[in-house]
Amino acid sequence: MNTRSKLISLKKAVILRRALARKGKTAVFTNGCFDILHSGHITLLEKAGSLGDFLFLGLNSDASVKRLKGPGRPVNSQKDRARLLSALCAVGAVVIFRSDTPLELIKALKPDILVKGADYTAPKIVGAAFAGRTVRIPLVKGRSTSALIGKLSKGWLSKSQGTSHRSQVER
Repeated sequence: MNTRSKLISLKKAVILRRALARKGKTAVFTNGCFDILHSGHITLLEKAGSLGDFLFLGLNSDASVKRLKGPGRPVNSQKDRARLLSALCAVGAVVIFRSDTPLELIKALKPDILVKGADYTAPKIVGAAFAGRTVRIPLVKGRSTSALIGKLSKGWLSKSQGTSHRSQVER
């Protein structure tokens, strides 16, 4: 499998979406930053993918993540995030978008199903009016990029291993 072939432009995504519709296939859409991939992301993507025949994933660009999450983000570049997400069998295609919301992408694709995490309330789900229906998927408790970054910034890795990285390198 060539994961790079799953990273497509909006123009190609629209052509693919039309082809899927002609074949009677159900198109699902979700989006996010996916900065540090974790099991909560995987659960959401697997469940989203299981709702239809093809999962489009809208990925926030580096500039968008920085605006939304702050100056220390993203941790991983959009190129790396897209490559990792493309390697997942649940994901059919990845489309990077530069705006803060995927509204234009959703308007263009008009997915049959729009998927968001349950932390989004119905009135706050961007693009819901352009999808056939919206599904909110429960989050995996204790799994978030922010929590991982918090653990790392507090030296969690060093504490959990019983020694610091520096002392391991010096040995």
